[in-house]
Amino acid sequence: MSTSATQESVLQERDDRRITLRILPAVAFSLVVYLSVGMPLAILPTYVHLHLGVSTLLAGLLISLQYIATFASRPRAGRMTDTLGPRQTVRYGLLACAACGAFMVLAALLHHFLWLSFGSLVLSRFALGIGESMSSTGAIMWAIGRVGHDHTARTISWNGVATYAGLAVGAPLGAALEPRLGLAAVGIFIAVICAVAFVCATRMAPTAPEEGEHIRLREILFRVSPYGLALALGGMGFGVIATFITLYFAHLHWEGAALSLTIYGLSFVGVRLIFSRLIDRFGGFPVAIVSFVVETAGLVVLGLGHTHALAYAGTALTGFGFSLIFPALAVEAANAFPPSVRGSVLGIYSAFVDFSLFLTGPLAGAVISHYGYGAVFLCTAGSVVLALAGTVVLASYAKRDRAAAAF
Repeated sequence: MSTSATQESVLQERDDRRITLRILPAVAFSLVVYLSVGMPLAILPTYVHLHLGVSTLLAGLLISLQYIATFASRPRAGRMTDTLGPRQTVRYGLLACAACGAFMVLAALLHHFLWLSFGSLVLSRFALGIGESMSSTGAIMWAIGRVGHDHTARTISWNGVATYAGLAVGAPLGAALEPRLGLAAVGIFIAVICAVAFVCATRMAPTAPEEGEHIRLREILFRVSPYGLALALGGMGFGVIATFITLYFAHLHWEGAALSLTIYGLSFVGVRLIFSRLIDRFGGFPVAIVSFVVETAGLVVLGLGHTHALAYAGTALTGFGFSLIFPALAVEAANAFPPSVRGSVLGIYSAFVDFSLFLTGPLAGAVISHYGYGAVFLCTAGSVVLALAGTVVLASYAKRDRAAAAF
């Protein structure tokens, strides 16, 4: 390699490191938020069912309330980043997450009064859902503002790593704290870390909202929906594995269900860390198309395979495939709009995956009850094929529009 090429490589590596170091402080707020999301997930179902004595149906509904709140507030959170700025949106989100912790403490103090305690937990789930949508959307747009829109894919990829890291640490941490110190300790921990993050966000330099045209949310929803529907259909693979892989292993009397989830997570995060630049190099549509093919293959392996090795291979392929779909389609959706409304675009786009995860449970459960676990993986593979077909159509339209614009 020539000296000039070596120097260019070194400079490129330094520039990449500088960009990453500017992204990380902003997406760290997503880490805090999803740590707060993961901790209650590990303890609330059993606490509500065993300590408060409510039905498993109400326990499940309580968990789902967060997804409903997140889904409903995503568009408004996106609009807030466009008008108030990302830093202020993150700060409001962190306050909402801190309120979630406070309501959990109140629920623990009122545990002798069933419906008052349960009502406090309902409020905590709503606060957490709203806080999640504001903080995560704001964190991504804050990071993009720090490095520029050319690095959108890398920013979203790092935010995904922070999200999964928060969930991975939060669940065992909540499971360790609650049996020893009680629900109130978990609530206090969430409130404190979110308050500390709020102070850190206040001290970080803001990025100004982008000036320019502001498009109505209804129009953005209409134009983003094709990308969001592809994301939602692709996200069903993740939803089925996250919800039913442990039951699938138990149904076959296998050990090692937790390992399958670990394999999925490592595949997902590894691809985000290693291959996220492929989106900048080849474009969002080609990366999304290949990713959908790989995800489909993973789900087919899960549906047709009947050994540990094939189950692990299927979860790995599914994680590998789904990993880059969110940032790949997000980049293409964002490029169809001016920078002044991209927070709203990202908020509405993200809501589709929330909606997908909310629907996957009951739909997949119905398929399993009638046709078994193999069928649900194959049906989900069919949904991913639909997403693949829709993405191919979107790519052809985008290519046509670029060709027309060139003239």
